[in-house]
Order: sequence, then structure tokens, then C-alpha cells
Amino acid sequence: MSRELAKTYDPKGIEVRLYEKWENKGYFHAQVNRDKKPFTIVMPPPNITGKLHMGHALDNTMQDILIRYKRMQGYEALWQPGMDHAAIATEVKVTNALKGKGIDKLAIGREKFLEYCWDWREEYGRAIINQLKKLGSSADWERERFTMDRGCSEAVEEVFCRLYEKGYIYRGSRIINWCPSCQTSLSDAEVEHEEQEGSFWHIKYPIEGEEGRFVEIATTRPETLLGDTAVAVNPEDDRYRDLVGKMLLLPLTDRKIPVIADEYVDREFGTGCVKITPAHDPNDFEVGRRHQLEEINILNDDATLNDRCGKYAGMDRYEARRAMVEDLDRLGLLVKVVPHTHAVGTHDRCHTTVEPMIKPQWFVRMKEMGKEALDSFHRGEMRFVPENYGKTYEHWLENIKDWCISRQLWWGHRIPAYYCQDCGRIVVRRGGAPEICPQCKGRHFVQDEDTLDTWFSSALWPFATLGWPKETPELDYFYPTDVLVTGYDIIFFWVIRMMFSALEQTGKAPFHHVLIHGLVRDDQGRKMSKSLGNGIDPLEIIDRYGADALRLTLITGNAPGNDMRFYIERVENSRNFANKVWNASRFILMNLDGVSLHEPASSELKIEDRWIKSRLNTVVKELTDNMERYELGIAVQKVFDFIWDEFCDWYIEIVKPRMYHKEQDPDSANAALYTLKGVLAEALKLLHPFMPFITEEIYCSLRPEEKSIMIADWPVYSAQACDPEAEQALEHAMDLVRAVRNVRTQMDVPNSRKSKLIIVSQDAGIREIFSQNQTTYAGLANASEVCVQADESGIGSDAVSAVIPDAVIYMPLADLVDLTKEKERLTREQKRLEGELKRSHGMLSNERFLSNAPADKVAAERDKLAKYEQMMADVTARLKSIEEGLSV
Repeated sequence: MSRELAKTYDPKGIEVRLYEKWENKGYFHAQVNRDKKPFTIVMPPPNITGKLHMGHALDNTMQDILIRYKRMQGYEALWQPGMDHAAIATEVKVTNALKGKGIDKLAIGREKFLEYCWDWREEYGRAIINQLKKLGSSADWERERFTMDRGCSEAVEEVFCRLYEKGYIYRGSRIINWCPSCQTSLSDAEVEHEEQEGSFWHIKYPIEGEEGRFVEIATTRPETLLGDTAVAVNPEDDRYRDLVGKMLLLPLTDRKIPVIADEYVDREFGTGCVKITPAHDPNDFEVGRRHQLEEINILNDDATLNDRCGKYAGMDRYEARRAMVEDLDRLGLLVKVVPHTHAVGTHDRCHTTVEPMIKPQWFVRMKEMGKEALDSFHRGEMRFVPENYGKTYEHWLENIKDWCISRQLWWGHRIPAYYCQDCGRIVVRRGGAPEICPQCKGRHFVQDEDTLDTWFSSALWPFATLGWPKETPELDYFYPTDVLVTGYDIIFFWVIRMMFSALEQTGKAPFHHVLIHGLVRDDQGRKMSKSLGNGIDPLEIIDRYGADALRLTLITGNAPGNDMRFYIERVENSRNFANKVWNASRFILMNLDGVSLHEPASSELKIEDRWIKSRLNTVVKELTDNMERYELGIAVQKVFDFIWDEFCDWYIEIVKPRMYHKEQDPDSANAALYTLKGVLAEALKLLHPFMPFITEEIYCSLRPEEKSIMIADWPVYSAQACDPEAEQALEHAMDLVRAVRNVRTQMDVPNSRKSKLIIVSQDAGIREIFSQNQTTYAGLANASEVCVQADESGIGSDAVSAVIPDAVIYMPLADLVDLTKEKERLTREQKRLEGELKRSHGMLSNERFLSNAPADKVAAERDKLAKYEQMMADVTARLKSIEEGLSV
């Protein structure tokens, strides 16, 4: 027996209840089950400092759609969730929180500070998980992981030691991104480039022994002059060929630096002379290594100038810049200052301008692992959706540099390197400090103070979360994972690192597909940000409209890789769709109340029953194909259109009279109700991955004997269920109803007024369709009587017409309609058809179109032309008839 639905759809009243039901029943949990195929998605771990934003909402909605779909298809579907410790972000948050309490991080020391960090993780780390649950995320929370839990930490230590033992991890001095405020190295992912107003300072460097002769350089950072160790020119630049090898007097210092030749210099840019500061510019660093130049670091960690800078020592970098420019100008060495807007790297957390700086750090050598990640991609072991993002992947790997993995932070995975206090030997090992130094036999060790880049641990996420380095059943069964869902802005920072880490440690690519989505932008197309104040809180949308409405909005029209704009009007439309589904379902359930249904014989099915079942079957095939290709936006539009247009607006309206006259024709009523119930149930299954809450509530009311739609079987296409005859018949009937309604609307005919319909067609097959299926369309077309004939005999001149493909409909409404207005309407239709004919003739006379367009498109255009020509002939004839009637 079906259950009644509430009168109005109230998301708040059902979403929390249903989510608790799913979670308590264990429907999200996946287990190793050799009788089923596995399907695995690993959730990009949100930060413990995070708050759900629209990007999270889109990313997790897409993952949930896929995992619910595969679960219903019978896969053992695991959506592996977890959180990231977000080292630098968390450290900044906790440090600032302590400052607010008057507590200094350095004063309390490392161990106490880490206690506060773990407290933070417990207090705030759960927030975003709870927010994801509000979205309907059906992740396996029983398997939730954290990048600093015991298992993940063991995996991090194991990978570090393996790479070190293989020679892929080393400690050395190279250029890194340095944040003077947080006083740590940064990954490229933590550096944002923003346009800033600056200047080019043009400075003269005197040539030793040649009084009055100079080379002119231009720089955006004059303070780094103190770290210059050469000036470079292009070896093919004739202007400076004689200077190569000569020495320059470095301004404001007592040092001399050489002029060198290097192809790095663009002779067309600026003066063609480039100052080389190996310790403070990544390009200069490479030039310096090629020419074995000295590397002079002029900065302290807080971006003040160090004791190698003479009178400028102790000054802030910008204070020193002003002082040095004044001194250069006084000495006559400042040529000019040219305003210049350029991209400046800033720390994404504290927004401090980042300094490129040479410092001793831990690095991963990327040449070998980068090549394997590229080769694996070329072998087709991992593919991007859409495919064009493979070019981005290739570009990054072909230009990859060694990766700085050490951070000067306390929160994070501490580097498992230990320094012998007696001889300085570095020992990298698992499980803590060694008891004895292998070199000097000393017993005093100090662990490296640095922690690892957060990306180092998240690079292991797909396999570490499944138990690696242990050989667990989960790792053997669920790995490699099937699809990673992520944004295009993180391909290099995370996707590539997961690829080379997984290939190196497991020998397998970590996922088969990477589904790339774009950004969610505001209604003006701008990126949502705190500075613009244009962010929209997904939780507020859920509270106001429901999670299903938000999910439907995010996925409708969404194409892989493309950005989307977020409009409140679209959310309202999604809510209206939810209301439509709810009200239609409630109507069906009310009519099922107290009714005992049985499966009708095929002979008892009306043409509309056969049509809706055939259309459902087609939608099942098309939507499933779209889902397999990750075309989620196209898939949801298919089920949206089917439910709203074909099921609700057509089928339900067609069968209402049969439902209302159960006593007169119980077999017909049974067939209608049985079909309504069955088609609604299958349509709800198709909709469930996109709108899980409303579909669960309706489905369990429609079929209370079933536990949940979540574990119901996904609909399967059957070629035998196709019914082209029924689809053709209903297509003609719908064309007729639309045409009649349009005419009646244009003529402002009241709905209560019925009219005789005379359907004229020269095609016997069309006449047969309209004759046999009058009950399908008569009520919807407000017909008092229907006549189907081969010609216009017996039709009065006062009849109003509507032209449809293969037929003309006449309605004797001369007493209701002004024939002059009818003539005006037909004249407008004639003009419209003239335009269509001109366009179609133009395309079919275009040789380029005929030779380049697909054959089916050319054929379709020819069919259109034939249709328009027939419609024009009918309209012309009807105009002639109207004019004759008016002249009487």
C-alpha cells in the first residue's frame, strides 16, 4: 500500500531525517566483495580550516552523482572521504587565535602549540564534513581518513625514506618561494600572482677601467642589486659583444662583477643587459649555475637586509629600496624611473609579497618520476575529461623542476631526518632517531625542525587511504580508483603529484579518469572571493531552497572543464521543478489510494501508455550513455525534460479521464494507474543521483515495501521495449494539441469553449493515426467532435486553421473569431515560413555546406525544406479561402 505525501514539499522536513536514515542503515558503506565489481572515488580532502563554498558544493555534488549512479548499477561503490591537515593554513589560523588570547606561539614552544592544533582539528575540522552531509554526500564516513592520522603518517614516512634511499630526495640550496611574514617556504600552489603598480628603475653600472662608460640595466627590485654577481647579455647581441668578459663596478658596493654571455637574455627586451642575482631570482639562479657564479643571499627571513648589505643592513626591503634609489640618484647612476604594472607573487594566506630566495631545503628530484607520469598518460592509463586538459598535464610535466618539500612549520609531518651532534651526519630512517651514528658511532641526534609540504602527504591520498604500505584487502580490491573529480586549477599541484607518487610506489596510475570541472562564478561572471564580497554560502541556499535544488542548479548546463554562472533565478527554477515532481507524485499516490493494481495485458495498454514506456526506455539508454561519458549536465537535462514535459505535462494530463472513470472502464483505469506508478518509479531512479532527498521520500511512499531508492536497481534499456509506432502517434497528437492551443491563445478563445476539429491530410497513414487515437488528444485540444478526412470538402470558409507537419486542422469558429484577425495571423505565418524557406534554400545551395556537413545533417535539412514547403502551400491555400470568405 502506498503512503500519502505531505501537501507541500518541505525540504527541511525531510532532508535531515533521510540522511540519518541512510547513514544509520549503512548504505554508504562499501566492503570488499569479490562478487561485485568495485567502483572507487577518492574525495579531494577538504582543509580542516575550510568552510563549504560553491566550489566544494559543485565538486562533491558531481562525485555524489557518480557514486550513487554506480551504487544503483550494482557496483561495490566506495567514495573514500577524509580531511587534509592544511599545514600552513591551520598554523596561521591557530597562531592568530592564540594571539587573540595573548598567547605567543614561540613562547609556549612546539609541543604545546601542537596540542592547540589538535584541539583545533577536533573543534573545527568536523564542520566541513557536517556541511558536506547537508549537501547529501553519500561518502563512506566509516572509512574517513585524515592526512595526519597514524596510517597516513606511516605512509608519508615510508615514501620519504624510500625516495631518499633511491636518491630522489636530497637536501640542497636552491631558489624557493619564501614568505617573510609566515617565515616558511611555500609551494607554487600557495603563491597567488596579482597585478601591482610598480616601476622599472634604469641604473648605470660603470665598466671597470673605462671612465665614463656604463651598461644600463632595468629592474623592478633595485634592492636586489646588492646580490648581483654578473650582468648578462645575449651572445648574438653585437652591441655588447666587446664587453663580454669585462668587469663592472657594482654600484653602492666595493665589489666587481663580470659581463657574461647567455642565451637566456632577450636582446629585444629592455636594454638587452640583465642583472643576474642568483640567490633571488629563479631564472638568474639557473644562469648562475651554468656560469658557476657566486650566490649571495642579501635577505634575512623577515625580509630585512642582512649584514652583507653594509649601511642598508637591518632595513626592511622597501625601506632599503627607497634609500638605495636615493643614493643611486645622488651618484648620477639612476637613469630614469618608468611606471610598470607587473604580476607579483603573494602568499595566498597572509597576502605578503613572496621573496624568491636561495635557502637550504629538502627537494624531490623530478626528472625520472615526471617522465614516468608522462609516459603513463601517453599509454592511456589515465585520461582527462575533457581531453584537452591533457595538454596542460603534458606542459607541466615537460617543464617540471625539482620540488621543494620542506616547510618551516610546526604543524605537519616532521621530516624523518636526524643530525648527528658529534659529526653532522644526516641519517634518514623510519621509526625515530637511530641509537648510534653509522659514521662516528655517536649517540646524540637532533631531528630536522622542518615539516613536509602538505602536498607531499595529499599526493599519497588515493593509496594511503586504502592502507598502503600494508597490503590490505581494500588496497587490492578498490585500487586503482576509477575517477578523480577536481578543478582545472589544481592539475599541476595535486593531480600530477598523485600520478608520479602512485606510479613510483604502487606501479599503477591512481585513477583511470580525471573529470575536470570549472569554477562557479557569480551572475556577472566574476570569480567568487572575499575581497569582492560576491560569495554565496551554499548552506544558506540549502536552508532556503533545499539541497536538491542547489544540486540541480549546479549540475544543470554544466559541461566538463567549463566555468558556470550562479543565478538565484536558476535555484528558484530548480525548486519549482522539485515542487512539480512532488505535486505530480502526490496526485498519483492519491489516485492509487485504496486501489488494487495488477499488471495489464499488452492489449489493455492504450497508445499513450505504450508511448510513455517507450520514451522512458529511450531516456534510460541516452541518460546512461551520458553518465558513462561523464556528461552529467546533459544527463540531468534529459531526465528533467522527460519528467516535466512528457510525463507530467502530457502523459498525466492524457490519462486523467481514464483515472476519473474507473467504474466505466476499470481495465483502462488499471492500465493507466499501473503505468503511472511504474514509470514514476523508474523516472525517480534516474533522477535520484541528482536529487537524492526528494526521490527517496517519494519512492519510499510509492513503494513502501522497498528499503531505499539508494539501493534500488538502475533502470536498464531494452531494445524490445522500443515502440516507434506509439511514439509517432503521440508526436502527431502533441503537434496537434500545441497548434490548437496556440491558435486559441492568439484568438483569446476561453478554455470552456469547445470546438469541432476537422483534420485534413492526404496521407492515409496519418489519417489512420488521428482516427484511432482521438481520445489521446481530443480532451487536451478542447474538441467537441473530431472529423478526419482527406480533403477540405465540407469545411466552411469561416473555419480557422492550424498547420502541422502532414496535416491541417480546421476549427469552425467563425462565430467566435474575427476572420480579419485570422487573415492577419496567417499572413504572419506566411512571412515566417518565407524566412525559413529562404534559409533552408540558402543552406542547400551552399556547396561548402553540402560537401562538409555530415550526411545526416544535410538529409535533415532537406526534410525541413520539404516540411516548410508543404506548410507554405497549406497556409497559402488557407489565406485564399479566408479572403474568399471575407469577400462574400
